[in-house]
Amino acid sequence: MNKSLSTFLSILITLLTPTFLVLLGIRILLTPIFPEVEYRTPNFPPDSYGFTQEERIHWAKNAIEYLNNDAEPEFLGDLTFDDGSPFYKESEVSHMLDVKILIQVAMKIWAWSLFLLILLGAWAKLGKWEQVYLSGAKRGGYLILSITVALGLIAAIDFWAFFAKFHEIFFEGESWIFLYSDTLIRLFPMRLWRDAFLMEGLIVIGGALFLAFGLKPAPLNPPISKNRNGEKA
Repeated sequence: MNKSLSTFLSILITLLTPTFLVLLGIRILLTPIFPEVEYRTPNFPPDSYGFTQEERIHWAKNAIEYLNNDAEPEFLGDLTFDDGSPFYKESEVSHMLDVKILIQVAMKIWAWSLFLLILLGAWAKLGKWEQVYLSGAKRGGYLILSITVALGLIAAIDFWAFFAKFHEIFFEGESWIFLYSDTLIRLFPMRLWRDAFLMEGLIVIGGALFLAFGLKPAPLNPPISKNRNGEKA
């Protein structure tokens, strides 16, 4: 393999690895397991407007199911309370549609990054350039570790400012801001988001540490040994 192609593939793997890790963490959080665990954590704030713990778990799972399926907004919009009033406001349903579109794009990117990493890994094995592959993945581990630690420090200083900036990047205007009495906030209070970002960070850092310090690729340009007379061996 020529040097320019080797360099390109190594850089590609370095970029694909963090993409896969970050979106893997999001995919794990978008499972029914997360609300089952999260709502049962010690001192999780109760809903002052009346949802029981089991109701919150049920409806949180329902919202997550919507983000993962192909249903139209009516999946949420047609839900009602016992008195017949809408379970979600129109603005909440609209925001969830925006989230759904973003999540489904992200999951397609995750699937493609996984596919490409597997494809490149198979090619590396057959083409005898495994060390290039491993070196690229190792650098990807260092890259995402550095970024995650930096973002973690920013979030630790002022989580609300970090949370707000995150939403401002991905959503228009104040479409993501709701009242404490609105269903979305009752189901997904700030404590849940803080824990979700923490869990995402732990998943990413765990994977990054494995890549950065667990992979042991051989040097791409090993030193040339010499015999006693100084001649190349």
